[in-house]
Amino acid sequence: MYHKLMLEDKVRVPPPRLGEKLEKVILEVLQEQLEGSIDKEIGIFICVTKVKDVGEGELVPGDGGVYYDVKFEAMVLRLGLQEVIEGLVVETTSFGAFVSLGPIDAMLHVSQISDEYINYDEKNARLICQESKRFIGVGDVVRVRVVTLSLNEREPRDSKIGLTMRQAGLGTALWLEEEMNKEKEKANQPEGAVKSTPEKAKGKRKEHASGE
Repeated sequence: MYHKLMLEDKVRVPPPRLGEKLEKVILEVLQEQLEGSIDKEIGIFICVTKVKDVGEGELVPGDGGVYYDVKFEAMVLRLGLQEVIEGLVVETTSFGAFVSLGPIDAMLHVSQISDEYINYDEKNARLICQESKRFIGVGDVVRVRVVTLSLNEREPRDSKIGLTMRQAGLGTALWLEEEMNKEKEKANQPEGAVKSTPEKAKGKRKEHASGE
C-alpha cells in the first residue's frame, strides 16, 4: 500500500551548493539519495515531495559540507505477503509479465496468470489464455496479489516480488469488468428459472402429437 510519511534525517549539503537556496538543495539531495531506495522498516521510496523544516547547520572537522537536521514528506510503497495491489504491465515474455508497482517491478509468471494454458504472442507482446482468449499486454493495468517478497536494501534491483492473478477478483480491468457483468446477469435472472433444452422441447412436441 502507498503511504505519505513525515520523516526526519540528517542531510549533508556539499560545499559547491552552499550558496544556493537551502530548501531547494536539500530537497534535491534527498531525492537523489532516497528515490528508488529500500528501507525494510519504512518501505520503498517513490518520491520525496516536500521539505518541511530545516534545523541549524553543523560543521564536521575535515568535512567542507554542512549537515542539517531535516523533516520532510515522502511517498513510499509498503508491500506485504497476500496484499492486493494494482500495477502496470511494462513488459511481456514467454515466461510471464513484468508489472511496475511504481518504484519497483514485480514478476507475474505464466503459471500465475490463469488455470488455462498460456500462449505467448510475441508479435503483439501479449500473453493469451488458450480457451477463453483473455489476454495481458503491455500497458494493461492489472490487479494482483503479492505471493513472494524478498527486498534487497543494498541492491534494490535484485529484489524479488512474485505476483498472482489466479484468484477471484484479480486480473486486468477488462477481465474484472467481464466478471462483474456475469455477476449482474446472474443476479437479474429470476429465481428458479429453468432454460428449456432441445431434448425437453422435442419431448413436448411428441407429447402434443400423441394427444391429437
